[in-house]
Amino acid sequence: MNTEQTFDAFVFDLDGTLLDTLPDLVSVTNETLRRFGHPEHMRDEILAMVGNGLRSLISQAVPAGLPDEAVEEELTYWKAAYDACGHAKTAFYPGMRETLEELKTRGKKLAVFSNKFDGGVKDVMAHFMPGFMDFELGEGPVPRKPDPEGLLLVARMLEIEPSRIAYVGDSADTDMQVAHNAGCFAIGVSWGYQPVDRLRETADALIDRPAQLLDFA
Repeated sequence: MNTEQTFDAFVFDLDGTLLDTLPDLVSVTNETLRRFGHPEHMRDEILAMVGNGLRSLISQAVPAGLPDEAVEEELTYWKAAYDACGHAKTAFYPGMRETLEELKTRGKKLAVFSNKFDGGVKDVMAHFMPGFMDFELGEGPVPRKPDPEGLLLVARMLEIEPSRIAYVGDSADTDMQVAHNAGCFAIGVSWGYQPVDRLRETADALIDRPAQLLDFA
């Protein structure tokens, strides 16, 4: 892919974009369901629940009609279980780490903005690339995507105008939409968890390999 557009910063979604976290999300979610005596879910069922934050995942995974206080208890258990073993099966997508390193070598600012809860974002990045990103932000301090508040905060922290930022993600309805809402360039990735057809309709550019990001650098 060749492009005449280049950007000063790249901000990334986390799950399904930088890292394949789904195996651990499935494992921890089913552990939580077992702990509280609920039926477990298959991989593809849990895949359909991710993308809108942890509370949304837990609310969909537990039986319908569960009282709010019970959902909160299970959410707290999920977080503790994820902290204990949430990285066992997680890995970078092939070529992603090398691409991030090359972007940094080229002087680009790098950040993560995810709908994963903020503590989870920071914990995951500290495990896989400690101190590498210029800024990391998740759900909690700011509203979930596609609300632009979080991405605009990232832009301010990076001291880069939104129009000079490429936001990279695998979801049309959250990632591509938040990029457009904040005035950033939206790059969709085909290797993630969300349907590629929707990305084709909404992304400013669609890539199939992490190394293609270098065309925008």
